[in-house]
Formats: sequence, C-alpha cells, structure tokens
Amino acid sequence: MNIKIVNKSTNKLPEYATISSAGMDLMANLPEFEIPLTLFPMERKMIHTGIYIKLPEGYEAQIRPRSGMAIKHGVTVINTPGTIDSDYIGEVCVLLVNLSDKPFDINHGDRIAQMVINKYEVADWYVVDELEQTERGSGGFGHTGK
Repeated sequence: MNIKIVNKSTNKLPEYATISSAGMDLMANLPEFEIPLTLFPMERKMIHTGIYIKLPEGYEAQIRPRSGMAIKHGVTVINTPGTIDSDYIGEVCVLLVNLSDKPFDINHGDRIAQMVINKYEVADWYVVDELEQTERGSGGFGHTGK
C-alpha cells in the first residue's frame, strides 16, 4: 500500500522494526529549546512528530503505545489507540502520559509510539424492535467469571 507522507522533521520516516512488525515507530520532533522535554509524573503532553499523512479512504492509522516505554517507564499513549482518519491531513501528534512516580525525559528523535494502518468498514444501522437471544445475553464485564 502506498501512503502519501510529508516529513517536516529531521527524523527518518516511520518504519517497521522487523519484517513482521504490525506497527511503525514514530519519533519525537522537538525544537532545540525543548530538549529534553520532561514529562512529569501524572502529566500528559502532546508530542509532535513532524509527520503528515494522507491515507486512502477506508483506512485509518492507529497510534499505540510502545510496550517497552510502558513497562520500563510507565509512559503510554493516553487515548489508546488514537485514531487518524483518512480525511485528516494535519500533523500526526502523540498524546503521552507519565503514569509513573518519576520524571521521564523525551529527546528529539526518540521513538515514542507506534502507528498501525488498518482497513475499516462503514456501518449502516438496521433498526429492529429487539435483538435475538444469545448464550451470553446481556452479561457484561466479568460475566463469564474468567
């Protein structure tokens, strides 16, 4: 799949770490006066990437946390997954939050999130008076006991 991209940063384009990776790494694009950018405990910030994309209709980009940052530092994407719609052509930004008790420094070029491209379907609603019964029924969270 070909996706149009503009890179206004000095970082390389998002890329897959391995041939079987689902997500491409996104890197922080920070001006010199903000380096390092410190994310304090329980603080959230929008981090710029300098990347602009134009997805084909019927596709979205999901912005997801990097598992290493989450487990090692308690830093994650706050609106996981963040969705970039095919008609959005603004800058791809990442909303990070520090859930740890220690400050976390972000430098220009640091890998801060991953981006996964997904195909989606558009739903049409079909209004009915009631839904057919299922084995689960209306049981919600924890209903199965597992």
